[in-house]
Amino acid sequence: MAERGFLTIAFDPSYTGESGGEPRRMASPDINTEDFLAAVDFLSVQENVDPERIGIIGICGWGGMAINAAALDPRIKATVTSTMYDMSRVTREGYFGCTDNEQARDAKRKAWAAQRTEDYRTGSYKRAGGVVDPLPDDAPWFVKDYHEYYKTDRGYHPRSGNSNDGWNIIGTMSFMNQPILDMAREIKTPVLLIHGEKAHSRYFSEGAFEAMTGVKPEPGNTTVVGNKELLIIPGAVHTDLYDDKAGVIPYDRIESFFKESLKKD
Repeated sequence: MAERGFLTIAFDPSYTGESGGEPRRMASPDINTEDFLAAVDFLSVQENVDPERIGIIGICGWGGMAINAAALDPRIKATVTSTMYDMSRVTREGYFGCTDNEQARDAKRKAWAAQRTEDYRTGSYKRAGGVVDPLPDDAPWFVKDYHEYYKTDRGYHPRSGNSNDGWNIIGTMSFMNQPILDMAREIKTPVLLIHGEKAHSRYFSEGAFEAMTGVKPEPGNTTVVGNKELLIIPGAVHTDLYDDKAGVIPYDRIESFFKESLKKD
């Protein structure tokens, strides 16, 4: 986006990568939404920034946080999500709704509670494990996609949780009962959701689009309702929208979306 003329700031979420905060490898729907708002705070007072023309981009799990931020902060004038995850939904329901029942959620709560006690006793946080390596032959196809990204030169980093030992086991538990898309219907500003047709996670963007518009999109199809757009990239999988290897990230559409959405009246 910087190469296309946008003043652009990128940041690692709190407790991860190059950002500060302890303990490491924690996630929080509140704090990670605040990360976006803090970036808007910073941009809003820069002399070379028009505070009325600020947009945000969220990728994967931070796509959901970007929607939450847009629902909370009217200074965000346009939002793009790429290959987004609804972390609240997957925490409550599991992948594809496989654990969407009270018994399964109770089991998760008990496991988290026991782990919290153990972590406090030992003074350290047990990690959930990153992308499995070596990859077993019977791994789900989307896990193979993650491996091809996080365990290779494409996305490996020595301080990346997904590349190594993962998030803290208790690090995402607050998503269980904090639905980050709860107020998405009240977003007045434009939102562009981008997802791959073949991505295992596509249903998260489809669900977010329905949450914002009240319209259930036809699976796998690009849909536009008002200033909300669900853009489906033919043939693309989840990690194809992480980097340029597959050459399918729709930079032209992202550029035109922001130029249309952030233009002065």
